[in-house]
Amino acid sequence: MSRPLERHEEIERSIIKKYRKELWAPFVTAIKKYDLIQAGDRICVCISGGKDSMLMAKLFQMLQRVTEIPFDTEFLLMDPGYNAENRRRIEENAALLRIPLNVRESDIFRAVQNVEKNPCYLCARMRRGYLYRFARDLGCNKIALGHHFNDVIETTVMALFYASMLQGMMPRVRSKNFEGMELIRPMYRIREEDILAWCRFNGLRFIQCACRFTEAAGEDEHLSKRKEIKQLLRTLRENNPDIEKSVFNAVHAVCVDTFPGWKTGKEEHSFLENWDRSPRED
Repeated sequence: MSRPLERHEEIERSIIKKYRKELWAPFVTAIKKYDLIQAGDRICVCISGGKDSMLMAKLFQMLQRVTEIPFDTEFLLMDPGYNAENRRRIEENAALLRIPLNVRESDIFRAVQNVEKNPCYLCARMRRGYLYRFARDLGCNKIALGHHFNDVIETTVMALFYASMLQGMMPRVRSKNFEGMELIRPMYRIREEDILAWCRFNGLRFIQCACRFTEAAGEDEHLSKRKEIKQLLRTLRENNPDIEKSVFNAVHAVCVDTFPGWKTGKEEHSFLENWDRSPRED
């Protein structure tokens, strides 16, 4: 008689069996399609304690067991100043999922608590800097973040509506300030609704926003705008269930020849630069 599965084994099994199409397959597809992992990589899997990063950590663990590409991982929990309850829940969930946390402390929440303008932007920038620094100290050459399919869509639409830019979110980016390091997003093709379904199926409860600033002062404008975009996309989905898929496919098939202007880095370009070689209208 086979032994009953332990809790963490049941959770892993649900990824491979019940949610294989929704979670495991798009995770592996993103890694292959965007060439996110190379032999010899040491990847710092950055854990915030939310559902996305915890699932990502588990996916990396499972991938290491079956992949032919040799790579190492460090599961980094960078504590920016969580309250005791959130810190406890993160540690309990990590123990449940058998994720060995490497905890590093910082005082980011305290540093931004008196910032009046764009505190969330400053917090995000500081967190990214700390993650790169800790990852480098751990001998890693890449950091992995848990941004998912919906983050890609919402970021693209927000940039269009509120920043006057057609700008996407890349699955792989070289660091400007930390030479030789990269940021990768292996959850790039996983939908948030499928992550939530997996959590409900397994009875998992992860922390939500753990920011002490928003607890005390209310929601930051950036977060408010993102919620607005989420609601807009939900409304559009009522008439076009594939609206998000269309946006996602669009950022993979940008027709530069049809734009009057574009940027490469900080360089601005005009369609007039290639006017003599531009396509003709039928």
